[in-house]
Amino acid sequence: MNIKPLFDHVLIEPIKSEEKTKSGIYLPDTAEKERPEEGMVVAVGPGHEKAGKIIAMKVKVGDRVLFSKYSLTEIKIEDKEYLIAKQGDILAIVE
Repeated sequence: MNIKPLFDHVLIEPIKSEEKTKSGIYLPDTAEKERPEEGMVVAVGPGHEKAGKIIAMKVKVGDRVLFSKYSLTEIKIEDKEYLIAKQGDILAIVE
């Protein structure tokens, strides 16, 4: 399935956090885990339209990004989880 985000939306594949805490304790699959705040950009929309002009996107496919964890939409495509966010919800590009 091919997904192309519209406007300034970005499709992100979340990067799973480790199953182990900093102190070395392994977390079982049943433990409540927070949504990751880091992911890989899979698809990018063309950009935001303002006054009839398209403002180009700052992120591109393949960028590793940090994002705000509460402002995203979760979707599932072929048993794989993705997040859709507006470019403004992306906080930083990890280099």
